[in-house]
Amino acid sequence: MKYQDLSKFKLPSNFRERGPFFVVLWWTIQNTLFAWSPQPLFAWRVFLLRLFGAKIGEQVKIRASVKITYPWKLVIGNYCWIGDDCDIYNLGDITLGNNVALAHRVSLCTGNHRYDKITFDILAEPIKLNDEVWLPNDVFVGPGVTIGEGTVVGARSTVLKDLPPGMICYGYPAKPIRKREIK
Repeated sequence: MKYQDLSKFKLPSNFRERGPFFVVLWWTIQNTLFAWSPQPLFAWRVFLLRLFGAKIGEQVKIRASVKITYPWKLVIGNYCWIGDDCDIYNLGDITLGNNVALAHRVSLCTGNHRYDKITFDILAEPIKLNDEVWLPNDVFVGPGVTIGEGTVVGARSTVLKDLPPGMICYGYPAKPIRKREIK
């Protein structure tokens, strides 16, 4: 039995929503002017992302080591932090609400392949992190996930399904454990 034949794979037309020159230009800028910028130059990195179509609110802090596949598929609210070595693999749209904090090595992955088709079709499903979500180190969020307002996901957790608001969640896969209480 043959499970996948990569010679039959075809990228859907207009999948990237921009032409190849624009995509490669962004990747070049990201790997030079963005990545080489000193840590305190948050406004510079936000400027570059906006130049390439990202919609970004006020006082957003993005580290130079963050990787963002397609800025034009990214919306970030006000007062958000994105830490070192985060991977924003946004083949589909990613939306971060206000006051969202991503620690280091967080991975937001909107893309996947159809394992049930021999053509290995690509698919993309959006990710939405509502206001005041906190993802500590090494959290993975998969395609199609929405995380509710104020939820915290424990370090090294894997989020494969939606999580409710106001909860502490962790595990593989991440599950709600208890309410998030503010003192």
